[in-house]
Amino acid sequence: MAVGSERVSLSAVKVSVVIPCYNEQDALPELFERIEAVMAEMKCDYEYVFVDDGSTDRTIAVLRALRERSPRVGLISFRRNYGKSAALNEGFRAASGDLVVTIDADLQDDPAEIPNLLKRIQGGADLVSGWKQNRQDPPSKRLPSRVFNRVTSIVTGVKLHDFNCGFKMYRREVTDAITVYGELHRFIPALAAWEGFRVDEVGVRHFKRKYGKSKYGSRRFLNGFFDLITTMFVTRRALNPLHLFGRVALILFVLGLAPQIYFLAQWLAGDGLRVRPIMLLGFVLIIVAIQVASIGLLAELISARAARETVYAFKEYDVRGERAPRARARSA
Repeated sequence: MAVGSERVSLSAVKVSVVIPCYNEQDALPELFERIEAVMAEMKCDYEYVFVDDGSTDRTIAVLRALRERSPRVGLISFRRNYGKSAALNEGFRAASGDLVVTIDADLQDDPAEIPNLLKRIQGGADLVSGWKQNRQDPPSKRLPSRVFNRVTSIVTGVKLHDFNCGFKMYRREVTDAITVYGELHRFIPALAAWEGFRVDEVGVRHFKRKYGKSKYGSRRFLNGFFDLITTMFVTRRALNPLHLFGRVALILFVLGLAPQIYFLAQWLAGDGLRVRPIMLLGFVLIIVAIQVASIGLLAELISARAARETVYAFKEYDVRGERAPRARARSA
C-alpha cells in the first residue's frame, strides 16, 4: 500500500489484527467472534496475531484452540510476563498486513469501530488512535488518566485526548519505523508523530470489563511520567546529548565561577582572602559542571556508535541505482 493520503482499496489490502493478552481466557472466544464478524463485512484479507504475555491461566490453551479453528490465527507466547510494550513490538514484527489494528483482549473496546478507524486512514492519517469518550472505568482510573493525557499532550505537542487507548490502526510504515520497549506503548502516537507521520484520533465506544480484573494499578501513572521523560530524551536528544548536558554544565559552571571571580577581585584589591560558604558552594558547582560535561561527552561517544546503525523513516525513496532503504531496526 502506498504511503500518503491515497484512498485504500480494501480488495488489495491485508489487515493484521494484533491482540496482546494476559490472563484473558474467558474474553478471547467472544472477542474472536466479534472481530470475525467485522472483518467478514469489510471483505478484505486479514490475519490475527495473538501475543500471550506469559499468562498463568488457560489463555494459551484457548489461543491454541482458536489456531486450530482458523488458519488466519497466528500465536506468539512468552515464557513469562514481559509487559504490553514487548507484546506489541513482537506483534508488529510478526504482522504481515498493510494495515495493523491493535486491540486489547478485555472486551472493553468494540471491534465494530474498526471501519471508523479505517475511514481516518483513508482520509490520510498514518496512525489513528481510539478515544474513549465515555470511559466505563472507575474514577480511580479515569481521573489520573485525564491528568496524564493532558500533561502528555502539552509536553509532546501531540494533541490527543487518549494516548493510552489500546485500540489503534496503523499503516505498516508506522510499525516499521518505531520501536516499542519498556513501557513506551503509552507514547506510540508521540513516537510516530516525531517520525513525521500524521496522527489522528476518533471517538470509540467503551464498555465495562466483563471478565477478570484490570492488570494495571495506580502506580502505572507515576511510571508513565518517568517514561514520558525517557521518551522526550530518547527521541529529541539521542543524537546530540552534549547539547543538553553541555547547557546544564555551562549554567552550573557560570554559577560556580561567578563568586570565585568576585572573591579574586577582592583579593587583588588588597582585601584578605577568607574561606566563605558561598566560595565552597562555587567550587562544588564547578566540580559538578565538569562531571555533567563528562557525562555528555560519554553519551556523545555512545551516540556516535549508534548513529552508524540509524535508519530513517521515509515518505518516499525513489533513487535510480540505489537499493531500497532498510526498514528501521526493531528490538524489544
